[in-house]
Amino acid sequence: MPSSTSPDQGDDLEACILRFSDLDLKDTSLTNPSSNLKAELDGSTKKKYSFAKKKAFALFVKTKQVPLPSFERKEKWWKCCQQLFTDQTRIHRHVATQHADEIYHQTASVLKQLAVTLGASKSLMSADKKNLSKEYLTHNHEVSAWLPDISCFSPDELISDQGNEEGEVLLYYCYCDLEDPHWVCAWQTALCQHLYLTGKVRIATEGINGTVGGSKLATKLYVEVMLSCPLFKDYLCKDDFKTSKGGAHCFPELRVGVFEEIVPMGISPSKISYKMPGIHLSPGEFHEEVEKFLSRANEEQSDTILLDCRNFYESKIGRFQGCLAPDIRKFSYFPSYVDKNLELFREKRVLMYCTGGIRCERGSAYLKAKGVCKEVFQLKGGIHKYLEEFPDGFYKGKLFVFDERYALSYNSAIVSECSYCGAQWDQYKLCSTHQCRQLVLTCPACQRQGFTACCVTCQDKGSRQASGPTQDIFKEECECTARRPRIPRELSQYIQLPVSADAIEDGPLLK
Repeated sequence: MPSSTSPDQGDDLEACILRFSDLDLKDTSLTNPSSNLKAELDGSTKKKYSFAKKKAFALFVKTKQVPLPSFERKEKWWKCCQQLFTDQTRIHRHVATQHADEIYHQTASVLKQLAVTLGASKSLMSADKKNLSKEYLTHNHEVSAWLPDISCFSPDELISDQGNEEGEVLLYYCYCDLEDPHWVCAWQTALCQHLYLTGKVRIATEGINGTVGGSKLATKLYVEVMLSCPLFKDYLCKDDFKTSKGGAHCFPELRVGVFEEIVPMGISPSKISYKMPGIHLSPGEFHEEVEKFLSRANEEQSDTILLDCRNFYESKIGRFQGCLAPDIRKFSYFPSYVDKNLELFREKRVLMYCTGGIRCERGSAYLKAKGVCKEVFQLKGGIHKYLEEFPDGFYKGKLFVFDERYALSYNSAIVSECSYCGAQWDQYKLCSTHQCRQLVLTCPACQRQGFTACCVTCQDKGSRQASGPTQDIFKEECECTARRPRIPRELSQYIQLPVSADAIEDGPLLK
């Protein structure tokens, strides 16, 4: 890194600043090159590398210059990183050691302008942030370099108190090709810890899927970092982040990991890719389609199926009117469900939806790959985005979420009932039998009578545990799952009527 600003090719500092007066040193959209940038350039532009590097350094130092006090006669003072420099050598040494990344960034910026003004090859322009910055990010950058500066905030501002309504939960996903998911995993772990966020983040070569909770300040910083990261900035926008009230207390811990799929459908992304999904419909467009669909519900033969891609315990407490809600326990069963009921979808227009949209990306791709449907559509942003625009629309009941809140409420409709007495009820609790991880709908009156298990089998297990030795081990399998077909077969003629609460059995298994 240069320690002086001596001109190259006869240009002095002022000429350099004049020549690149339109260069925004804070423009984060510019290329962020790797340390081997010079080797990546074509011959014509490579000759300008030394010139561009010195000019970038000079420009950066120039921006740190501050006005001199009237009683001082020194030529120049600089202020950087909350330090005052009165000696040119020291400010140069500071910039060279502490701001190498910014200098590389600006070197690429200068080179890009040279490539345009001097008519150089377009190779640098085509190998911008999608190549150089990504390689730099994953191979030459420490994880700490991609964490936001929180020095101006106190820990109290960043930490979300238990039960604090000022907190927030973010739900998002981004399908994009990631060459180094393990680097992204390390970075995401450090980023969430840095911002005191809890939740779950899944990373794969096909992208990232996350739901994290913390203070509103922390989630705001998280979104800003994700939107500025070269790996995701061309794919993510602010509207891709769904928000709801909550916080760090909504999750027991932070879990970040690398997987084959960012949503577990059970089929390799190399076989069914996110790149071949159904047609995306905005919440408004989807609303219109559902309205048309319901208006023709009494027709003997409809050409449309409104398909819920979620698990049965999700659709049990909330769903679109007239939907087909498969009685499956995991999304990994969805491909088998499609295969077993393929004739149901033949020559149909399919309107698919899920919580946030991610399951529909792969699910619609799978359904399309079967080649039997007329058209496959999916709700962009999922139920989350739909309810933001249409809280009293065609979706009735609660929205199930995979955290300790269990469900979000947008309207007053209750579409499910207590498993014991049949009273209207839609608030899940875990089965009271210790080994069972299934959910149960049991109203307060039934809870007071001791009905707190998901089924008779588990209720009996719980009684035996209470009166007998605690070392007895019971399997998770119980009456709820034993009596339900793993992959249900639908009626040959699907009747499009609102799904009855009686049609879906109790006892989902938490994932």
